[in-house]
Amino acid sequence: MSKFTLGCDPELFLMDTEGKYLSSIGLIGGSKEIPAPIGEGCSVQEDNVAVEFNIPPADSFEKFKASIDYGMKYLEQRAAAMKMKLAIHASAEFTPDQLKHPSAKVFGCDPDFNAWTIQRNPRPHATNKALRSCGGHIHVGTDTNHIHLVRAMDLFLGCPSTVLDSDTTRRKLYGKAGCYRDKPYGVEYRTLSNFWLQSAELIQWAYDQTSKALDYVASKGEDIKWAPELAGKIQSCINNNDRDAYMLLDEEFNFGV
Repeated sequence: MSKFTLGCDPELFLMDTEGKYLSSIGLIGGSKEIPAPIGEGCSVQEDNVAVEFNIPPADSFEKFKASIDYGMKYLEQRAAAMKMKLAIHASAEFTPDQLKHPSAKVFGCDPDFNAWTIQRNPRPHATNKALRSCGGHIHVGTDTNHIHLVRAMDLFLGCPSTVLDSDTTRRKLYGKAGCYRDKPYGVEYRTLSNFWLQSAELIQWAYDQTSKALDYVASKGEDIKWAPELAGKIQSCINNNDRDAYMLLDEEFNFGV
């Protein structure tokens, strides 16, 4: 088994008791530049209208899960104190009164890249100005080749996520195949939404599938090849919700979902 650390910076929405999505601006604190520490190495921040929490790198599933539980509990308690609740939804439409603040119109400006094209991804453009989305990005601490790892994570996480994640709206803007950022400690995999926070089993799935992707790259060695047919199936499965491609990949790699 490959050695690695795992972190994450999931985004979530706030809702009132009647199910209306509410902006987090001015309610939670913290920013991309200066996250607000909440203890146990975790922090929170306002991200557009969503709220985000960050966890420290974990070298075991137990630590990974404990940090996620800590961050989620903190935000749930903050939300409850304001008579709100957290929504683990990948996309949502906000009413105009929740989008008046200038920060509600600011989207992440750091570029990300496509591990299949080896090009910078174009900035997403939504025709629906009320639409907002939440990611469930996974940060992997490793010296494994980033391009090969992201492609393997597409195979073992991105493809099964098309079955596990019922939301397809976010994927029209974010979460295309191969989406990643290089980090000093490794790589940030940006394809997944926040769906995998919905249960302990899905958090375990995210951890185990990341480990499987690392092991897959390690097993292939430095001369790993991505046959055009395999690469095409992976990208079509994620980008087009291609069920035929998924079934063919599942037959070969046994996703087990």
